[in-house]
Amino acid sequence: MAKLRLEAEIERWPLASEFVISRGAKREAQVVVARVSDDRFTGRGECVPYPRYGQTPEATLAALKSVPAELLDRERLQRDWPPDAARNALDCALWDLEAKRSGRSASELAGLAPLRPLLTCYTISLDTPEAMAAAAKAVPQLPLLKLKLGQPGDVERMHAVRQARPDARLVADANEGWKAEDLSHLLRVAAEVGIELIEQPLPADADAALAGVERHVPVCADESAHTSDGLAALRDRYDAVNIKLDKTGGLTEALHMAREARALGFRIMAGCMVATSLAMAPAVLVGQLADWVDLDGPLLLARDRDWGLEIRDGVISPPDPRLWG
Repeated sequence: MAKLRLEAEIERWPLASEFVISRGAKREAQVVVARVSDDRFTGRGECVPYPRYGQTPEATLAALKSVPAELLDRERLQRDWPPDAARNALDCALWDLEAKRSGRSASELAGLAPLRPLLTCYTISLDTPEAMAAAAKAVPQLPLLKLKLGQPGDVERMHAVRQARPDARLVADANEGWKAEDLSHLLRVAAEVGIELIEQPLPADADAALAGVERHVPVCADESAHTSDGLAALRDRYDAVNIKLDKTGGLTEALHMAREARALGFRIMAGCMVATSLAMAPAVLVGQLADWVDLDGPLLLARDRDWGLEIRDGVISPPDPRLWG
């Protein structure tokens, strides 16, 4: 078998508009792409290094360029490399390469049924209540919206968006921005306006307070949930977990985590960072096992990759194999 070669580079993709959450704003997606090649085929994977976890594109690129040849194997990679963005890019590239070499789809290799289309959330950035309502009203064709919350005025934001889009399904993400003393009231308001799920309302290091609060709306762990190892400890605090490939360190662990989460009684969101269709494509496999799908990254970009995911009226079609898998 031909020796594998690994290459990696940083790419920058401008956003269609500024993307704002409780921790800050961005105007471009900075991603790192890994390519693993033999003499005939190349597999690709994309990751988003996240400052919240102390990651940078430059450090991630350096890590990938230092990967020894023996780690160009998914089993060894899971065992010997920590779950981070770099491992995600490499793991997904190895899945893609295996699919191309075998002539079988990544979903078939993963033991999944043929991929079905998925309804994705569309994210409304954190802004004034009026601006968020206007943004929600501007996309009447999208039936499932995700509101970024986590700042004073969230009650008004929730009511404004619901008034603007009485037809829409709503979920919300506070990005660790709420305070424990406000939690019960905010969850009650979320229930009143028909929000289906609240992601990570409290900081990950302060989420024990969730165990003692009546959860009027299901609460989903994001920053508190990284891999399958930590799931059991979250059962008294959360009703669902957001599985993102950049947190799990790749598709291999993400699929394992999804099955473990289901066995423990959690509901599942398949989530993403802001990135191109190359990052979303493997997450579509996780989405097959999820209750909510939030893979709208390509919709937030000014432009996407060639053979990008087709997303029509919020529905994602299975990826073109020329893109990934």
